Amino acid sequence: MSEFKSGFISIIGRPNVGKSTFLNRVIGQKIAIMSDKPQTTRNKVQGVLTQDDAQMIFIDTPGIHKPKHKLGEFMSKVSKNALREVDAIMFMVNAQQKLGTGDRYVIDMLKGTKTPVFLIINKIDAIHPDEVLKIVDQYKDEFDFAEIIPISALQGNNVDNLLTTLKKYLPEGPQYYPADQVTDHPERFIIAELIREKALHLTRDEVPHSIAVEIEKIRREEDKDRVHVMATIIIERESQKGIIIGKRGAMLKEIGTRARKDIENLLGSKVYLELWVKVQKDWRDRSSQLRDYGYRDDEY
Repeated sequence: MSEFKSGFISIIGRPNVGKSTFLNRVIGQKIAIMSDKPQTTRNKVQGVLTQDDAQMIFIDTPGIHKPKHKLGEFMSKVSKNALREVDAIMFMVNAQQKLGTGDRYVIDMLKGTKTPVFLIINKIDAIHPDEVLKIVDQYKDEFDFAEIIPISALQGNNVDNLLTTLKKYLPEGPQYYPADQVTDHPERFIIAELIREKALHLTRDEVPHSIAVEIEKIRREEDKDRVHVMATIIIERESQKGIIIGKRGAMLKEIGTRARKDIENLLGSKVYLELWVKVQKDWRDRSSQLRDYGYRDDEY
């Protein structure tokens, strides 16, 4: 009988390199929110991939950057802590971006670690194949990577090869989670993230990352065979409230319609989604409100 392998793998990198896209690809469903804006992921998200001979637990982290507020400090701390006590580290870079100070900042963080570090060159679908070798040569001089693997998380190119290679580095171990479990986050966390994703996507540059989502209630209505979800979208300024609500409530309705589809896929049930909007001035710089919205220092 072949041995069963299991282990924890951190995915780190600069903002917007495709960490969440990769996680959603390998897990096979949406548990990490995706946006073309940097700084979408705020908490670490554990995605669980169970195969016949292995279980890989991926930890998606906020993009590493210089913090500008308490929320930024929290996100930076989460990313650094995710490097501890893991079996492998995936350092993901964007093939379309040149090696810069942000990448070197991450590489400096990795120096001294005894954990195998994989360089994952993502978004290779967006560049000419000849460019990949140039990128490999640039990074090889910066750090002694255990493996260098180019992929396209969006299209799935070379992702299976990456998973096979990762498996070789994992120790023999137990199955930590049931085979059908894909994340260790509770439903309300994922539901809040799905709503936040739609709000970010639809408002784009008008409302930057001052959006949080608080789930007020999740209740299954057995008589109607549906789940009633009540959530509040938190913003920092009164001027942002009008943008989120939109003309005659059109924007809020569209956020709700799109989020409801994803929530129904997640819960496998019809969903009645009720959305409210509330202004909490400067919440990103207030420790108590960060804790209220799920950003807890004591968990990391």
